[in-house]
Amino acid sequence: MNIEIKKSLKPVNYNKAIKFLEKRLLGIHQNKSNELLWILNHPSIYTGGTNYKKNEILDNSIKVIDSSRGGKITWHGSGQLVCYFVLDLKKRNKDIRLLIKKIEQTIIETINSYKIESHSDRQNIGIWVYQNNKKKKVAAIGIKLKKWIAYHGFSINIDNDLKPYSKILPCGISEDKITTLKNCKKQNYKDFKNRLIKNFIKNFQN
Repeated sequence: MNIEIKKSLKPVNYNKAIKFLEKRLLGIHQNKSNELLWILNHPSIYTGGTNYKKNEILDNSIKVIDSSRGGKITWHGSGQLVCYFVLDLKKRNKDIRLLIKKIEQTIIETINSYKIESHSDRQNIGIWVYQNNKKKKVAAIGIKLKKWIAYHGFSINIDNDLKPYSKILPCGISEDKITTLKNCKKQNYKDFKNRLIKNFIKNFQN
């Protein structure tokens, strides 16, 4: 299976990105397009997944874009790495649990390569780290399934500002339980994208 790698250097509008993913999904369904991994970041924006509730918005002055992905409300912006994919599960035994497991594995392997211990949590989807002996979330996962093709993706906090999270209950938890890799360990993360892509291909390319 060929997975196309797409990297955007400039911030990408959220709605345009989702339309691109949905177009690619249709192309894959019609056997006209390759699967996709797209690395990018968004201009500052709040998005709400299919499970979020209005009381998770703490500041009513913000605008929240409804998203078709699973999960709750979150924020995207500068310093955060967003990883979108479009993967055909018909070629992967229609196994959603294995898909999530491989996504988690990809993120964990990449973070651990920076000597930061991270792990998944069955009760709270996403990837977690320990900072000053406190468990904090560093990566969020949100997926949508259509025609047995999985899309949307995951986001990883590299060195973004955490203040925007104070306006919401991010992923249904308090903002003080969210962190960044830079807060865990001050080091150079410029190669993070390339390491992530390498791990993703290793875990998903058949």
